[in-house]
Amino acid sequence: MKFEPAPLEDWMRLYYFAVDDDIGSSGVEDYSLAELRALLGIGSDELDAVVFRDSTSFGSEEVRTAIAAQWGTGDPDKVMVTHGGSEAIYLVLSTLLEPTDAIVVTEPTYHTHTSIARSMGCDLRVWPLRPENGFRPDLDDLRAVIDGAKAVVVNFPHNPTGASLTPEQRDEFVAICAEAGAYLVWDQAFREMVIEGEPLVDPVHDYDKAISIGTLSKGYGLPGLRVGWAIGPEDVLRGTLDLRDRMTLHLSPLVELLATRVARHAGLLVGPRMEQARRNLGLLRQWAADHPDLIDLPEPMGSASTFPQLLGHTDTTGFCHDLAREHRTLLVPGSCFGDPTRVRLGYGGPTASFTRGLETLALAGEKARVQN
Repeated sequence: MKFEPAPLEDWMRLYYFAVDDDIGSSGVEDYSLAELRALLGIGSDELDAVVFRDSTSFGSEEVRTAIAAQWGTGDPDKVMVTHGGSEAIYLVLSTLLEPTDAIVVTEPTYHTHTSIARSMGCDLRVWPLRPENGFRPDLDDLRAVIDGAKAVVVNFPHNPTGASLTPEQRDEFVAICAEAGAYLVWDQAFREMVIEGEPLVDPVHDYDKAISIGTLSKGYGLPGLRVGWAIGPEDVLRGTLDLRDRMTLHLSPLVELLATRVARHAGLLVGPRMEQARRNLGLLRQWAADHPDLIDLPEPMGSASTFPQLLGHTDTTGFCHDLAREHRTLLVPGSCFGDPTRVRLGYGGPTASFTRGLETLALAGEKARVQN
């Protein structure tokens, strides 16, 4: 199976490790192992006791129980622990879908939500998140495309826009999927990353054809730990094993130890990082108000990114290249998400670096505006 290019990953390969300030990523500030051990009380004796034996295909009983209690239904038999959320998405969609199936996806979207189905030859139906509505989902747009679909694949809060559903819309959304009989693949990578209010209730709690995809990479500041999971029907999880047996097999016992402790005390990690992201968002709002000729900023409901227009640019790609190469500042062009007039602007990182990045963006943007 040949995959289409993944422009976002190509961009990150080019610049993620080649900049000083990152205002393009969708996660929060990363934790170190020392910080993680201090927060969770992990002693050197626990680390020394780890034996590097194989783990099980679905993950150890201990880590699945902790994930089921924190993010699932409490049933560890409905949990599969994976090498990041990306593996979970790949395994689940490759198992659920056949080439003749129809699948509903949002647009703009994160590339793995579409590329797997497209590479299989599935019928992709677009649920548009419209910029004129601040990218807020319109359920009538979903109703127009869901009939006969095998699956609906979403993530709310949304990457890259930061849009989401209200709790009432979430309930109506699940009911629409249930009425259509479609599987609901609910990528909850940004679940706890809300600006106001409480996280949305995961559909695995009230819909038997829901599959929840999670990760420690975004709100938990642990992308390098490479821990993800799928929570859903046991037959779907069992169906993924033919692929997994030919890929990663299982996680490391050391990774599972750390993931178990994070799952048991998740709030200790995500709480401080979201406080920082909310403070940074306040700085971003003021910065946007101070630069009305540079940026049109949609108001995010969650995650740690937004998808603004850079005014005066029909394609922001060249500008973002210059920003990285000349100013060592990472900003992701909207072409990575299908809209070249926009950029993904992430506000979850360290405040000092975020502030420098905005200052650089203002100077570079003003220079480009004068030249044009």
